[in-house]
Amino acid sequence: MDQIENSHDEFELISFCIGDQEFCLDIMAVREIRGWTQATPLPHSPSYVRGVINLRGAVLPILDLKTRLGLGVTEVSPRSVIIVVHIGGRLVGLLVDAVSEILATTKASIQPTPNVACDTVNRFVRGIIALEGRMVSWISLDHILPEQEAAEAA
Repeated sequence: MDQIENSHDEFELISFCIGDQEFCLDIMAVREIRGWTQATPLPHSPSYVRGVINLRGAVLPILDLKTRLGLGVTEVSPRSVIIVVHIGGRLVGLLVDAVSEILATTKASIQPTPNVACDTVNRFVRGIIALEGRMVSWISLDHILPEQEAAEAA
């Protein structure tokens, strides 16, 4: 399942902005990208859960990716979008500031996540891609949902 190990050729990632930082994720996990829709809050939900929206008759949970990554709370703007992704067999919406571009890359261009004192960084970041003077962190969707929720979704 790890695309870095299984891919010998180019593969695609979708890049997006959260604040002034750029991140990306595997484009194969993305179902669609849609404009921001006000979410209905859920009582007693974690701080990173913005609520739920109706996606063509299905209830879609919306996670504030900025909050989930410990970077603050997203202030919704006209550029804000929801990236609908598959996580553990279920659909989840990720609120981000803006989608940037589709990146074609190879496993050779991905640097390992720096060995820092915090294991949390390694749980959320699969690797770093250096492109044209900028650093893009490749987000791992495996730990976006808490362990218990991910197990229930699978």
